[in-house]
Amino acid sequence: MHDFEYVPNEEWEPVRDELFEIIHRLQDEVRDEFTFQYHFVGSCKRKMITRDCNSNTGFDFDVNIEVNDPDENYSAEEIRNIIHKGLDRVTNPYGYSIFGYDYTEDSTRVLTIKVKDRTNSRILHSCDFCIIYECRDGRQQYIRYNKKQNSYSWEYQPKGYMELPAKIEWVKKHGLWQQVRDYYIYKKNINDNPDKHSRTIFAETVHEIWQKNR
Repeated sequence: MHDFEYVPNEEWEPVRDELFEIIHRLQDEVRDEFTFQYHFVGSCKRKMITRDCNSNTGFDFDVNIEVNDPDENYSAEEIRNIIHKGLDRVTNPYGYSIFGYDYTEDSTRVLTIKVKDRTNSRILHSCDFCIIYECRDGRQQYIRYNKKQNSYSWEYQPKGYMELPAKIEWVKKHGLWQQVRDYYIYKKNINDNPDKHSRTIFAETVHEIWQKNR
């Protein structure tokens, strides 16, 4: 069983500030290839960062990275590898970490860096980086890693992600935000899919509250 709680602001804000430094160094690291904008999204943006008191996973952050490549000079694989290697050079420049982060992990949707307490075999906190592209028609794409085929491709975000801002505005307008906070914790507690990240659960939460009350 999970036992999620909201992390106090005074605990996660210093970690967020350190991530700002890491991202700014990453921008300098990849500047010869391309530039990028970034945005903290999901639980950090909403000040809804959680952790599971019954697990060793700590709390996490979600960041969207949007690469400036208007002429499409780089493939999805090249972009993801450049960001991946850049993160490793920033967080582990001498073969060991100056920020406490382990080497970057590559999963289906995101690149992840984690700070681990090896003595107690637990993760203190982590950050997921999703490389995205905002389409002119309002849809959003992200770079997806197909582990079985060992390939990378641009894929459209699920429909729930595209409509998320409007749904958030709607539930806040109708005084349902506390329901979102409560239901978000509930859905995290019943989630049994380790590959389902916080941003996905949050999007599902908002959609279900919106659908139920509209």
